[in-house]
Amino acid sequence: MTAADVVILTGPPGAGKSTTARALAASSDRGVHLHTDDFWHWIVSGAIPPYLPDADTQNQTVLRAVRGTAFAYAQGGYTTVVDGIVGPWMLPHFTSVPASPPLHYVVLRPSRDETLRRAQARVAPGALVDAGPVLAMWDQLADLGELERHVIDTTGQDAAQTLAAVRAAVASGRYVLHPTDTSPEE
Repeated sequence: MTAADVVILTGPPGAGKSTTARALAASSDRGVHLHTDDFWHWIVSGAIPPYLPDADTQNQTVLRAVRGTAFAYAQGGYTTVVDGIVGPWMLPHFTSVPASPPLHYVVLRPSRDETLRRAQARVAPGALVDAGPVLAMWDQLADLGELERHVIDTTGQDAAQTLAAVRAAVASGRYVLHPTDTSPEE
């Protein structure tokens, strides 16, 4: 069986990742929405909020678990949409694995003000709405260098428009990463 694609759908809190990831996975013949927040919630003792500097070791462990799960589903023929804050500094967890499945990297990034507005409008239990961490995460994804072309500006988009933009991005093949590095495919 040929491995299915893995789509890393990232962006700051409130960018529309979860809504888009669920819809994208559901529209596949065989799809998995891998909500990375769940992996942090599974830590029941000793958890550190992932946006704090002291959480680096924990976050590295969680990303290895996410990668293993995503790749296992993809090897089983499921298009797997990884929904979470996965900055370029975390991509080696995915790209350094030989013979990894096709790997797309899509960054949803509304404007800074729109990101904060959307994040603070969320009502889901446990949703991150505090301006400090939300804006810090936006800032971390503000200048992605060579990966900037993987960004979709969703500032003026509704959920359907964002889903259409992500589908087009994945279908184009321009958002695929090399399996052995973090450089986008030419």
